[in-house]
Amino acid sequence: MNTLKAGDKAPEFVLKNQDNEDVSLNDFSGKKVLVYFYPKAMTPGCTIQAQNLRDVKAELDSKNVVVLGISPDAVKRLPKFIEKESLNFTLLSDEDHAVADAFGVWGLKKFMGKEYDGIHRMSFLIDESGVISHVLNKFKTKDHHQAVLDLLA
Repeated sequence: MNTLKAGDKAPEFVLKNQDNEDVSLNDFSGKKVLVYFYPKAMTPGCTIQAQNLRDVKAELDSKNVVVLGISPDAVKRLPKFIEKESLNFTLLSDEDHAVADAFGVWGLKKFMGKEYDGIHRMSFLIDESGVISHVLNKFKTKDHHQAVLDLLA
């Protein structure tokens, strides 16, 4: 895993959103973008993380920040997650994990004694010109939203 760092240019990507529409990082030129990678929709940690981002959306909007959640979930799973949790931001499907690979967040994980490849829960704050300004990789899932807000303060 070769994770991108602050100062790196964010890789351009196009992924399908919850409505099966193409979303490109270029769509948000001139805005800050929080790209957060999460392992799987509707699991406990991912749900808490998404709910907390939902609840601070007005604060993020006031700071010109767009939220994009990326997971290897199939497109058809994303609307269920959005509806169930009343999410107010875009979720993107990266089934082949090409974008996760490009950001360097796909790699070996360990859980309950088993090793497997998967998404590492990390976030990237990208500035208005497409450069990564901050990488968040050490946070408690329930505190992720606050870590993001603290960076923007």
